[in-house]
Amino acid sequence: MKIKSLMIPDPITITERASIQEAIHTMKTNSIRHLPVVSEGGLLKGFVTMADLKIGLMPSMVSDLSLADLMVKDPIIVDPDSDIEIAAQLIYKYKIGGMPVVKMGKLVGIITETDMLRAFIDMMGMLHASSRIDVVIGADAGAFKKALHIIHDLGGDIMNIGLTAPKAKQRTYFFRLAPCKTDKIKHALEKEGFKVVAAMD
Repeated sequence: MKIKSLMIPDPITITERASIQEAIHTMKTNSIRHLPVVSEGGLLKGFVTMADLKIGLMPSMVSDLSLADLMVKDPIIVDPDSDIEIAAQLIYKYKIGGMPVVKMGKLVGIITETDMLRAFIDMMGMLHASSRIDVVIGADAGAFKKALHIIHDLGGDIMNIGLTAPKAKQRTYFFRLAPCKTDKIKHALEKEGFKVVAAMD
C-alpha cells in the first residue's frame, strides 16, 4: 500500500507570516494536531505541532517570537509513492505523531500515526467479524505448512496471519479466520503436537 492511498490530501496549512495565535486557532477550529507551514506556492517551509505552539505562546506575548521561530524548519518527510512501511518506521523511530508528504518540494498531504493505526486495523481485519486461533509453531517451514493444512482441511478460511518474535525458535502465529467454530481445529492441532495458546470463535 502506498502512502498516497492513506494520506490526508490537501491538508490544512498556514504560512510562516501567521501569528502563533492564528496557528493555534486554526488547529483548534479544525481539530488537528499537526500544521504544515507553506509558502505561497505550496512549498513546504516547516511543520508545527500543538505542543510546539503551546510552549511558545507565553514567550511570544512578551517578545517578538514568531511562528517561524517555533516551526521545525527541516521536518522528516515522506514521498507519496513510498510504501506505508516507510512512514510507519519513521514515525516509530523518531517518536513523532505525523509528518508531511512531499513531492518535489511541494506539500501534497500529511500522514499521522492515527492513519497508520487505521491501516493496520484494516489490514488485520479487526473491525470485521472473525474467529482467531493462536498457535506456537517451530521455525521450520514444514511445521507451518502442516498447521496450515490442518486449519484448511477442517474448514478454516484464513483471512490473514500475524506472528510474534520472528527470530525466536518458537513463534506464535495468529491465524485470523472467517467466522467459524474453532474447537475441532484446536483439537486437531493439539493432537499433532502443536500448542494452541488461544482459540476464539
